[in-house]
Amino acid sequence: MPRILMERSGEMEVFARVVEKGSFSAAARSLDLTPSAVSKLIGRLEARLGTRLLARTTRALTLTEEGATYHRAAQRILQDLNEVDQALATGTARGRIRINASLPLGTAFVAPSIGRFVEDNPNLTVDLSFTDEVVNLLEEKADVAIRVGDLPDSALKARKLAQSRLVVCASPHYLERWGMPKAPADLRHHNCLTFNFRRSRIGWPFRHKRREFEQPVSGNVQINNGESMRQIVLAGVGIARLSRWHVADAIRSGALVPLLEEFNPNDLEMIHAVYLGGGNVPNRVRIFIDHMIDTLGKSGAFEQVR
Repeated sequence: MPRILMERSGEMEVFARVVEKGSFSAAARSLDLTPSAVSKLIGRLEARLGTRLLARTTRALTLTEEGATYHRAAQRILQDLNEVDQALATGTARGRIRINASLPLGTAFVAPSIGRFVEDNPNLTVDLSFTDEVVNLLEEKADVAIRVGDLPDSALKARKLAQSRLVVCASPHYLERWGMPKAPADLRHHNCLTFNFRRSRIGWPFRHKRREFEQPVSGNVQINNGESMRQIVLAGVGIARLSRWHVADAIRSGALVPLLEEFNPNDLEMIHAVYLGGGNVPNRVRIFIDHMIDTLGKSGAFEQVR
């Protein structure tokens, strides 16, 4: 395995200063080094590269062809290093940020907000992936993922972005055909759409006179994701219980009607940003998380985060 050359950037900086000042002594003064130390460092650099970079005479130093090539590359690399140092010191976000989110949350809130995000952070390149699969951040090389619901135990760090009440709802078309439920027990006579993944609850939770209880529900459609559930409820197939963020626009427009709100237990679904732990959080991740907290908070579709 080749030796890691920890001194490369230092060699480049000394070499670039020698070229800029035109002599070893002038470069040494500007770097607070001795001329012999500068000369030895340039000699070591030339020996490592196996070529002469500077043609030395009693009057001046002249770049060789190889020296001119190395000098151009050194200037570019040193400029990049200085920009990175400055960006990290000042909090400026640079580079690429890879973001993963669920399909409905990504299309409804993340994607529409990206224009403002890149306008505020012109030195960032955004790489978006929306999927209903729970991705492995390391395998997918993602910097941050936005996840809905309970988080499993893991080594990932998490920050809460928002929280949303759940709401029982149906379309006006369905209610015209089958009637409006007046109490949770009425749901026994309605087509209640449910999810087909494992749930700890056997029914839908409600509260009446400070007593919480579960109302068993059933229907002829089971679904594995919230977006499909929303579309089927909009089509008038049945009654569903969904996070309010998922149906807020439909409720505002009248396409869906909230039901049994006086019995709503006000339980919450959490939305988190998860990212790799260890060390300081990169500025690009921190800035994006702050952006999403602001975006979701202003959307009107979520409860206030306490």
